[in-house]
Amino acid sequence: MRRLLRWSPVAPATVLLLLFLAGPIGYCGYLAFTDTQLTGQASASFVGLANFRHALADPEFRTAVRLTLVFTLVSAVLGQNTLGLALAGLLRRASRPVRALTGAVVITAWVLPEIVAGFLLYTFFERRGTLNALLVWLHLPAQDWLFTLPILAVSFANVWRGTAFSMLVYSAALAGIPQEVTESAEVDGAGGLRRLWHITLPMIRRSIGTNLMLNTLQTLSVFGLIWAITRGGPGNRSETLPVFMYDQAFVKSLIGYGTAVALLLLVVGALFSAVYLRLLREEV
Repeated sequence: MRRLLRWSPVAPATVLLLLFLAGPIGYCGYLAFTDTQLTGQASASFVGLANFRHALADPEFRTAVRLTLVFTLVSAVLGQNTLGLALAGLLRRASRPVRALTGAVVITAWVLPEIVAGFLLYTFFERRGTLNALLVWLHLPAQDWLFTLPILAVSFANVWRGTAFSMLVYSAALAGIPQEVTESAEVDGAGGLRRLWHITLPMIRRSIGTNLMLNTLQTLSVFGLIWAITRGGPGNRSETLPVFMYDQAFVKSLIGYGTAVALLLLVVGALFSAVYLRLLREEV
């Protein structure tokens, strides 16, 4: 009885989680093993692993996996992570007005709704957009960026929108480095790159791992940004797994197959998480 009373304060939250989180997840898991369709079907039947076998043998799925890895590597691991660390380091040495202005600009891009940011970047990369106007003004050749380099265009868009999170994480991590440590290194004659490699990065290693894991998981689920800019096109040259999943489930009405793709996307995220959690373990 005492144990029940101890759990009573969290019982409503537990019920809500089971109802609105665990319930839909379990139902999606069930749909992945059926041939459920949105239209043109009287009843669904259990098909076992057929949807997963179809996905693994589907060249379009393999292309979506490859593009997802490129998008994640370029925009999250290299782009947001590196640029966020560079901005955090530069802002530590900048004056107060510069820090305030830069922080406001970067964070504004972060707090914008994903679909709004997508339309802004579409007008930037579009054939008659801002980027080509700047290139023409500089007497450089313009091109249709969303046709020639669509996956790099959406990767840049994700970097522009998500760098603020990395900047805030690294700003807090760098603030925790004792000033006397860097001053001692300077006295010993260590240059900027040497201090970065041998002092700064080792001391913020756990923040780097945490930031990489959160950025990667967030980037794996990006849908609205890509949909607003390219809709996965031209063809399927910027169709990452979330866009491919949406296309299969809601455009082609293959709910069972689309849900199976969603579960495979969860597996990809779990693999990334396992790698990062391994890196986050304390060194013996």
